[in-house]
Amino acid sequence: MKSLIKAVALAAVLVAPAVSFAQSADNGPVTREQVRNELKALESVGWRPNVASPYYPEDYRAAKARLDARNAGGYGPAMDGTSQSGAASSYSPPVYMNR
Repeated sequence: MKSLIKAVALAAVLVAPAVSFAQSADNGPVTREQVRNELKALESVGWRPNVASPYYPEDYRAAKARLDARNAGGYGPAMDGTSQSGAASSYSPPVYMNR
């Protein structure tokens, strides 16, 4: 029985350093400044964290997608280059809901 306890203790001592190195720098703690900067950026694309919303997860995800699209840069996706003269536009303005 004592040899089993010693074997388990030895295995725990040998595994502990491997587990401690498993964490990467990307998953480290977030500073207050990083959180403030992210909130300001999300607010700049229309997300309001101080308003109780029944659509909370969707609101946040939509704002995060808008922020990612804005930060991606460039001029949008590549187009195939076709156009028609005199055709009706398929553009519809965005709908904003007051909550």
